[in-house]
Amino acid sequence: MTTKPLPELPVSAVLPALSDALGHGNSAVLVAPPGAGKTTLVPLALLDASWLGAGKIVLLEPRRLAARAAARRMAELLGEEPGATVGYAMRMENRTSAKTRILVVTEGVLARMILDDPELPGISAVIFDEFHERSLDGDFGLALAVDVQGALRPDLRLAVMSATLDGARVAKLLSGAPVIESEGRAFPVDIRYDERPAGIAIEDAMAKAIRSALADESGSVLAFLPGQREIERTAERLAGKLGADTDIVPLYGMLDGKQQDAAIKPSPSGRRKVVLATSIAETSITIDGVRVVVDSGLSRLPRYEPASGLTRLETVRVSKASADQRAGRAGRTQPGVAVRLWRAEQTAALPAFTPPEILEADLSGLMLDCAAFGVADPTSLAFLDPPPAPALNEARALLGALDAIDGAGRLTEAGAAMRRLALPVRLAHMVAEAAKTGHAHEAAMLAVLLTERGLGGDGADLERRLMRFRSERSPRATAARQLAERLAKQALPSPLRGGSATELSAAKRERRGGVADGVPEPTPPRSALRIDPPLEGEGGAGALLVHAWPDRVAKARGERGRFVLANGSGAMLDAADPLAGETWLVVADLQGKAQNARIAAAAPIDESDVRAALADRIETRRETSFDRDKRAVRVRETIRLGAIVISERMLPAPAGADADRAILDALREHGLSLLPWSKEAETLRQRLSWLHRGLGAPWPDVSDAALMEHLDDWLLPFLSGAASFSAIDPGAISAGLATLVPHDLQRRVEALAPTHFDAPSGSRVPIRYDGEWPVLAVRVQELFGLDRHPSIAGGTVPLTLELLSPAHRPIQTTRDLPGFWRGSWADVRADMRGRYPKHVWPENPLLAAATSRAKPRGT
Repeated sequence: MTTKPLPELPVSAVLPALSDALGHGNSAVLVAPPGAGKTTLVPLALLDASWLGAGKIVLLEPRRLAARAAARRMAELLGEEPGATVGYAMRMENRTSAKTRILVVTEGVLARMILDDPELPGISAVIFDEFHERSLDGDFGLALAVDVQGALRPDLRLAVMSATLDGARVAKLLSGAPVIESEGRAFPVDIRYDERPAGIAIEDAMAKAIRSALADESGSVLAFLPGQREIERTAERLAGKLGADTDIVPLYGMLDGKQQDAAIKPSPSGRRKVVLATSIAETSITIDGVRVVVDSGLSRLPRYEPASGLTRLETVRVSKASADQRAGRAGRTQPGVAVRLWRAEQTAALPAFTPPEILEADLSGLMLDCAAFGVADPTSLAFLDPPPAPALNEARALLGALDAIDGAGRLTEAGAAMRRLALPVRLAHMVAEAAKTGHAHEAAMLAVLLTERGLGGDGADLERRLMRFRSERSPRATAARQLAERLAKQALPSPLRGGSATELSAAKRERRGGVADGVPEPTPPRSALRIDPPLEGEGGAGALLVHAWPDRVAKARGERGRFVLANGSGAMLDAADPLAGETWLVVADLQGKAQNARIAAAAPIDESDVRAALADRIETRRETSFDRDKRAVRVRETIRLGAIVISERMLPAPAGADADRAILDALREHGLSLLPWSKEAETLRQRLSWLHRGLGAPWPDVSDAALMEHLDDWLLPFLSGAASFSAIDPGAISAGLATLVPHDLQRRVEALAPTHFDAPSGSRVPIRYDGEWPVLAVRVQELFGLDRHPSIAGGTVPLTLELLSPAHRPIQTTRDLPGFWRGSWADVRADMRGRYPKHVWPENPLLAAATSRAKPRGT
């Protein structure tokens, strides 16, 4: 029960309606703008609700900074310190006690509480604050809570609170829950525009705008920048150029709690401050004394690429909702000014809202948690926006490769071990694998280093960062090492840990279903802190990371600092970076485009460690190639890890059946022109082709496509086991083609499509079958006395006669020889007599004797 009167804030007017909605139903949606007081007053007001009983209220905040600030403000209103009636719990901090009635947690904690015990014992209400930020953890937590409420806990109250949200959509998700709207208490904010000129760095434009604001306006300044790098550069440009009464304070996620808290505390009397912040300061918190906001208009968001399996930070334009939230920071306690570093008309082109994280995130953690909850298909849960199929498929494939789920999507023993750890799935797999060899603590240290940005510095070399992390004495580093201790303990096999929470919640899920770690454990005493010696028995950080990113093992190629990854992507380091000279790396973080990404975090690894850890992924291939110059087959053996060639060597040319197969493979790649086609084989193929065109099946199709398709049938039996095309007997090709003709038709080939025509002169003249119709090219004198047109196929197909001069030049083409004798011959005769006077040119060729001689005998 509250013991002190609560302050009157805009949300106070709707607290009775909210209490009534949760008293008569089990869900409600509260839409209230920034500054309304919903974060602090709603949980405190509900402490008096009769339905609460002895249960707790869990308040979800999207960020640690907001969770700490909310808990401290509520505790202050009760005249207490955090950890009494109001406590908070998050990844590396826990201020709770047996007295705690309101528990403020970050969004990911709720999902793990539900997965550990779906009945949520001792919890009467869950409040989702700032839900409009639409984090993946927030969406998943709400989907799980709705499922639990519908199946196990109809008495569980759910309240969703937001500043800029379509309340009707959320209400529909909550089975038609009432939507309650509160007026805000925002002071007027004067929006001004100061476009950043093209080519001017954001930190230069920001520093200039901040100096102008400090000169023209009173109060402190809150400046929004996309990330830590821009914050540090802006601070450098402001250093020494501001008044003695002005402090420069950074605010971003990688700072420890004390540094973050210092940024939001009121400035001492008579002093001003410039808070350089990322989007962490957009919502949930009020920074006392701020009445000027300077907005870069940029934000850095994670973008997941299912095709490459990589998540990258991308600098993008803020949404209109975010820009409004940022501007509103200037009017929380008094009238203010917001300076936007873009043109006014550009505001209309901004996207309305930041896309929900679930639409652009790596969903492998979500998929693993769903499997633990007994849900193989996450789309069956009540998400406000269903997770996209491509990302789910990628997540399913990754978890399958890590042996975390089986073919039916059920959690495996390895998956349960991974899910005990509050880590991304790749890092959870790394720690679980390391636990098998006694290196759980070292792996946990590395995992915390990677998930808590900024520990150990920001260099690319993770070995060096891990060494620095061991010796850092900041509160954040100490808490991070203690977290690593807890993770290492959780990674131990169940008998060593004293039982499995997964087994407990699996039994409860039998009735409806779910599983995961709950509220973070209290911070262990300093005596629990242990500093490991350098890792022995393995190849250092790289040997651990290979279990997290086997697809990002990288090998140097060509130019210093250039690498190819096992997944086929390219990556690079500055040539001056010590890691640039390594042959092998495991890459933990990349920035930029997939084919030219910059390595942001990596560790060296020995080839022997790669071979040992990824033996099941390494393939030995025999690759056959064709040497056109030598017309021979060459064989190379390569040992590959994905796109990386670990080693290669030339093998002796194949012989026997292997050689014959290699010949066929070369033909399939380069075509039939490699074969030593003889004139006989070419002619046979043309004759068969003509028969197939004219008569169809069963006469064989001998086109390139058909012959390539049936190489095993017509050519393979006639090869000699040599890996060179020059060793192939040309007669083998003719013999092979002949086998394509059905046995009962083989004798008819010559009858229907003879190779030659017996001319009246006694010559055997070859017939060509390379056109649409068979062609007989013959000197006209060899046909004297012939009164019938030459034909084939039993007299049914007339040959196309190409009549030649004594010099073998065409003088006439005809398919009617008797008609030629009667008609055109006179003109041809007159022309030819003049050209070839020594040859016979009779007036009536039907009465003349055919001859193959160029000149008459005796001349």
